Amino acid sequence: MALPIKTYLPKSLLGRSLMIIVTPLILLQLVSGIIFFESHWDKVSLRLARSVAGDIASVINLLQIKMSAESRGRIIAIARDNMQLEVEIKENSVLNNATRRAIDLMEPILVRAMKEYIGTPFQIDTKKTPRHVSVQIQLPSAVLHVVIPRKRLFSSTVFVFVAWMVGISLILFAVATIFMRNQVKPIRRLAEAADDFGKGRDVSGFKPEGAAEVRRAAIAFMAMRERIARQIRQRTDMLAGVSHDLRTPLTRMRLQLEMLGEESAVELKSDVVEMEHMLEGYLAFARGEGNEPPVSTNISKLLKEVVQQARRKGHRIDLHTECKLDVPLRPSAFRRCITNILENAMVYGGHITVHAGLREDGMEIIIDDDGPGIPENEREEVFKPFYRMERSRNPGTGGVGLGLSIARDVIRSLGGEILLEQSSLGGLRVRIYLPS
Repeated sequence: MALPIKTYLPKSLLGRSLMIIVTPLILLQLVSGIIFFESHWDKVSLRLARSVAGDIASVINLLQIKMSAESRGRIIAIARDNMQLEVEIKENSVLNNATRRAIDLMEPILVRAMKEYIGTPFQIDTKKTPRHVSVQIQLPSAVLHVVIPRKRLFSSTVFVFVAWMVGISLILFAVATIFMRNQVKPIRRLAEAADDFGKGRDVSGFKPEGAAEVRRAAIAFMAMRERIARQIRQRTDMLAGVSHDLRTPLTRMRLQLEMLGEESAVELKSDVVEMEHMLEGYLAFARGEGNEPPVSTNISKLLKEVVQQARRKGHRIDLHTECKLDVPLRPSAFRRCITNILENAMVYGGHITVHAGLREDGMEIIIDDDGPGIPENEREEVFKPFYRMERSRNPGTGGVGLGLSIARDVIRSLGGEILLEQSSLGGLRVRIYLPS
């Protein structure tokens, strides 16, 4: 099965941009090369071959005139000195009938020229020596052996043309690469700023730059960032204000119920306690992302502190961490996230294990317990605010349903993800991923 062509294409914007530039450049070079060889090469080579064939024909015509050996020697000398032809006469010799395929680009052109100027049989050898071409011509009573310098049949403009073509192409490619890299830099910085913002990191140093379209995208990103930050602040302030305003009358009601001291007020006291517990949950949910700046945090140390605090409540928790687990995050929010998960595990399980280690592109924390677990069809539902598997509204048995919501809020604000799976201990596994 053939793979689609897009699998072979570059994945980066710089690579694809260079491909857009290089592809027409290569096609242009191919077309130029074809045109050059079809016109210039054939014409120039044929003219050079005709010049050599004409010189050979002139020598043959002179040698066929009845003259003395001295005169023939003078003709041979003139051919050597003025025509750069090494001429040798082999008396009483006959050419063999052996034929071979042309293996040199100039050989067919020389054959064509020789047929135009010489009407007798001949043989051409272009491979006998690297710098010369050997031609044997059948005369009436002898064989004329002519050695021709290869430079008389070959134009150096070929090498000059190819060198200029390749050199200019490389220069243009280098210039295009430099310019395209400068054009891609603002896009890469915008992507990095968006990624950092998604991970909850500071991107205050980012500013629009580059082409007009990239600047528009950067300005839109900055406006979106401000809107999201404003919405988070408004949500936080609203929930915190409502919770704070309700806390005062609840405290007053609780004091009044305590002063009554009647058995009929027991249920009302329980309702007030539940409402206060819910308000604490709302405040924690409102603090969610908060305004805490991300800092480089030693995850191993933080997990050790949270686990030790949980162990004081009498639970069995095993901790296994790798060294040098430093990740930029909000320490207080992340501590609250891990605490919520451990509190859930401590409510439903007796044995808890915590593993933390580095992965290829980040860090992973796995929390297992031996409790009853969560059915697969409810593992996504429990992340919804105020969702409780325990249907009663008793805070002593199930909280207010904000623990996992706060945990996911915190993890996603750091650019990570939290998943629920089946634990090897038989209960629930909480898998947390944080990017580096």
